[in-house]
Amino acid sequence: MARRENSEINAGSMADIAFLLLIFFLVTTTMDVDSGIARKLPEKSEDTPEVTIKQKNILDITVNRKNQILVEGTDFVEVTDIRRIAMDFIDNGGGESAAKPDGTPGKPCDYCKGAKDPASSDHPTKAVISLQSDRGTTYGMYVSIQNEIEAAYNELRNRLALEKYKRSYNDLLADYKDNASESLKEKIDFLKDSYPQIISEPEPIK
Repeated sequence: MARRENSEINAGSMADIAFLLLIFFLVTTTMDVDSGIARKLPEKSEDTPEVTIKQKNILDITVNRKNQILVEGTDFVEVTDIRRIAMDFIDNGGGESAAKPDGTPGKPCDYCKGAKDPASSDHPTKAVISLQSDRGTTYGMYVSIQNEIEAAYNELRNRLALEKYKRSYNDLLADYKDNASESLKEKIDFLKDSYPQIISEPEPIK
């Protein structure tokens, strides 16, 4: 009887298949990317003047480890309430703006639509929002509150832009990306100076 040879499997193409699978997984797999909040930090200054801020010009927002939001240490609120509370505080206009470096006294806010409550902020350029979190606060909650605060500033800038330029602040920013003209920059800077984004973030509570 004829002897039968053992059949062998041709493994010459296995390397090509493994290589193709590797490329497939590299192309289709998504990598986790760290996300954060965009913040432009001020430049370091050697001479930092001492600034005295009245308590009424500070809006205290505290978030505990249970993600509960406390405003001014007395009222628990929802995330959806932050925008309205921030707008009322920033736009109160109960006093005058800060004096200029040349000694020129400040002026009342003639574009504010707030209640002008003497117990609340004097001027948008003096209004400080202090956001303090707990080390147990979730990142999602913290970002949500930050978004609502930023939305409050954008809404106030949009309103002033529509009154003064008949265009929203967001539209001016979009136009400036396409055409970085000096006139658009002046308008945007005016709106930012009218409602400057002043946010204080103390160390998280342990």
